[in-house]
Amino acid sequence: MKEVSRIAAAVTPSTTMAIDAMYKKMKADGIDVIGFGAGEPDFDTPDNIKKAAVAAIEANFTRYTPTPGIEPLRAAVCRRLEADCGVSYAPSQITVASGAKHNVYIALQVLLNPGDEVILPAPYWVSYYEMIKMAGGVPVVVNAPEEDDFKLNIDKLRSAVTEKTKAMILNSPSNPTGMVYNREELSSIARICVENEIYLISDEIYYKLIYDGLPFVSVPSLGEDIKELTILVNGVSKSYAMTGWRVGYAAANQRLSSLMSAYLSHSTSAPSSISQMAALEALTGPQDSVERMREAFEERRNYIVSRMNSISGVSCLKPSGAFYVMMNLKRQLGRTLGGIEIRDSDDFAKAFLKTGLVALVPCSGFGAPDFVRWSYATSMENIKKGLDRLEQFLKG
Repeated sequence: MKEVSRIAAAVTPSTTMAIDAMYKKMKADGIDVIGFGAGEPDFDTPDNIKKAAVAAIEANFTRYTPTPGIEPLRAAVCRRLEADCGVSYAPSQITVASGAKHNVYIALQVLLNPGDEVILPAPYWVSYYEMIKMAGGVPVVVNAPEEDDFKLNIDKLRSAVTEKTKAMILNSPSNPTGMVYNREELSSIARICVENEIYLISDEIYYKLIYDGLPFVSVPSLGEDIKELTILVNGVSKSYAMTGWRVGYAAANQRLSSLMSAYLSHSTSAPSSISQMAALEALTGPQDSVERMREAFEERRNYIVSRMNSISGVSCLKPSGAFYVMMNLKRQLGRTLGGIEIRDSDDFAKAFLKTGLVALVPCSGFGAPDFVRWSYATSMENIKKGLDRLEQFLKG
């Protein structure tokens, strides 16, 4: 048989979904396993949003829509970005796609030529690295270690820039670290991007989930120069517990938005018409459910961080956003746990799932092989039980 696509053959499956699939299989088999893997709120989609979707079906709003999304939804995105982030866009500058992840993928496809370099701070969300390669780009990983609060050092960033640098991906609040960049830090990054004409894909999907009263700063709000170079990516999945509805959006200058829309028109076209109507209600309807969810996440974060740091042999930083904790495993390396020698996070995750009956995400695929990611998008009861199992598991 003839050779398949070399690009497709080089794609590595998502470690996030692999662990989640193993967890779900064990759970389906009746095993008392607890999952801290895939990143989605454990809350139900608010009733007003579900009712809007039902109303769309009953009104027979079930046909194709314009490729970049229905006009009312794109206008609602603009109003929400203005109100929440202090950035102004026209509806024609908004591209609605099948999730924020899809928008990142389209942005890379539109920006990159073969061999273009994309700066990627590590730890990074696992799919960024693969999507850069799928677009023909070259990921340039810049380590942002725990001792720097998992934030990018400006000198390291400047050193990573070459003549081939085309773009950079920034995720704040971050998956997997939960760190949040402040205005000063973002301004320094923006300055380097402007000086070198580097496009910045700013994934802000967790922007509503920030704790300790910290403000959220959207990259394009920093000035017109960086706004012109930024593709802002957001959506309704995390803030409104709508992961399965598959609606994300991107905001960019008119040229980039038109290119993204054209790319969509020859691939997936627009998301489901019904999901778009649900997203419209999410953005324009009551917002109280968002704050209730955020408060619950903050309470869970406080508990998991305090408890984890009290357990001998592991530690974590206190994240400022999203719903993830990065647990440091360095003191476990070289041990044998559950009959498995722990050489990296993959070994630890397999052993803990097999013996401790807890599913975590190994961060080897996130550029941080000495860490595992816990998601606290689960009940406080599960969090307490999972940490009890961790404490018992580490006793060997």
